[in-house]
Amino acid sequence: MTLRFFFDFISPYAYLAWCRVHALADTHDRCVEPVPILFAGVLNAWGQLGPAEIPPKRVHVMKDCLRQAARHGVTLRPPPTHPFNPLLALRIAGLDMPADTRRRLIDGLYAAVWGSHGGGVEDPSRVAAIADAAGLDGAAAVAAAGQPDAKARLRASTEAAIAAGVFGVPTTDVDGELFWGFDSFPHIERYLAGDDPVDPTLVARWTDLPASAQRR
Repeated sequence: MTLRFFFDFISPYAYLAWCRVHALADTHDRCVEPVPILFAGVLNAWGQLGPAEIPPKRVHVMKDCLRQAARHGVTLRPPPTHPFNPLLALRIAGLDMPADTRRRLIDGLYAAVWGSHGGGVEDPSRVAAIADAAGLDGAAAVAAAGQPDAKARLRASTEAAIAAGVFGVPTTDVDGELFWGFDSFPHIERYLAGDDPVDPTLVARWTDLPASAQRR
């Protein structure tokens, strides 16, 4: 019984969610299956701009994340640059490894972007050091992340996420039901407790409503 957690290191909301999702899973006797995906690929697939690409939204997001972090007691600091290239970190997080090692690796990579460590995850030597600390051979892991199969794995996970209806990060898949965003965690709690207020009949009616106006 898993919670599939779709994430990209570029998202501060995904970082906040990663800091809380394991406690949520433990409460309901679940385990977390982290699935790295490329947020830029998701945005391109749905024809969206990222929050950091809209100047006032960029400011709003950072203020909101700082407030959320303070509320939940999570350290949050801005990365060296944003947006940045997360491909190396995503590909290395998707390599074959034990689940506990993967969790330590993702913890370390997130700490380098948004947490107390700083420095970001674009420098291969820094990523290798993080991988070493997680229990991997860092240099070998960085080299493996540059191979065609690692690149194909990230592409495949991103495409599969899009096909499943994922349009943003973080997204948590709970038995096929998708919950987008860190602020959806209370809804996940209700869903897992069998107290979801969503009426499937009403959702179907809403989904099939005709449009009487279109934005040009």
